[in-house]
Amino acid sequence: MHNNKAPIREDSIKNAGFTSGFQNFLSIVLRVLLGLVFVWASWGKILDPAGFAIIIQNYRILPAWAVNPTALVLPWIEILSGLSLLTGWFVRGSLLIINFLLLVFAVAFIINIQKGLDISCGCFSLTPETAKGMYYYLFRDLLLLCAGLWVFFFEIKKQKFY
Repeated sequence: MHNNKAPIREDSIKNAGFTSGFQNFLSIVLRVLLGLVFVWASWGKILDPAGFAIIIQNYRILPAWAVNPTALVLPWIEILSGLSLLTGWFVRGSLLIINFLLLVFAVAFIINIQKGLDISCGCFSLTPETAKGMYYYLFRDLLLLCAGLWVFFFEIKKQKFY
């Protein structure tokens, strides 16, 4: 019986192991980073929902009736999703939520840039002053979104092939 399969080169096996090992390490680092960012960002909002409601209202996107419920619920979604990434439980579900939130936040920044508003993002501080500017916040959230998407698709690939 003749084997038509090409022989597997030893160096390709070693490189594949290095790549998957490095990608796994990078995935863990990015997952923990995202988890820490979301836990940190949620803490002040949980402690001061009224202050967070003012920040949400300053965006001038949500109707008035939705501001207070959002200020009460959103920080808990952020902290639970962040803790989930830190513990490794429900990682893909948490990544879906966090990536969706980052996309929504980026759209909110773009809307306010188009309106000519430069407001505090309310991400890590509830002070109304703008420290960095909307373009900085947009860039930061898009960078975090790229990291979140990378980890999400790596987790799917890992589940599929391992």
